Amino acid sequence: MRGKAAHRSDVEESLQPGSGETRRVRRRLGLKGELLLALLPTAIMLVVLGVVEVLTRQRLLFASLASSAFLIYLDPEHGTNSVRTLAFSHISAAVIGWATYALLGPGYAAAGSAMVVTILLLVLTDHVHPPAISTALSFAFRAGSESSLVLFALAVGITAALVLLEQAALWVLARQR
Repeated sequence: MRGKAAHRSDVEESLQPGSGETRRVRRRLGLKGELLLALLPTAIMLVVLGVVEVLTRQRLLFASLASSAFLIYLDPEHGTNSVRTLAFSHISAAVIGWATYALLGPGYAAAGSAMVVTILLLVLTDHVHPPAISTALSFAFRAGSESSLVLFALAVGITAALVLLEQAALWVLARQR
């Protein structure tokens, strides 16, 4: 029978906590600390939505980023919430969704194809970030123009910066205890 260490090395990186096997699960803070930690992703998503509102009417293309922000709040050090995983998964999903829309038109065929291809790519490349599946579906149903891809990439960049800010906030809150 294989030991725990051997089994852990076989598990994909995106499913592992960011700081390795010795990292403990994030301890819940008091209500004030949890609300402060949740404030940052909420504020950043409100800013992203405001920018989207000013620049485009493609609001639903960005809904999946709100789910990412909440996952980042929940555990900013988990592998599925790393900057690398978040950025790769969302950008890939957007391109796949847009491409299936361009090839198949809006509808079930484009959305189903985008979802399947995105899931396969994320699993094969170890960039598993579940909200990206919604990104693929959003672009497949109504991709809009190429400028939507550029704006979405900018929003993903802002969300990726959120990972770093959330890790810093968690570090500061942990030091105050």
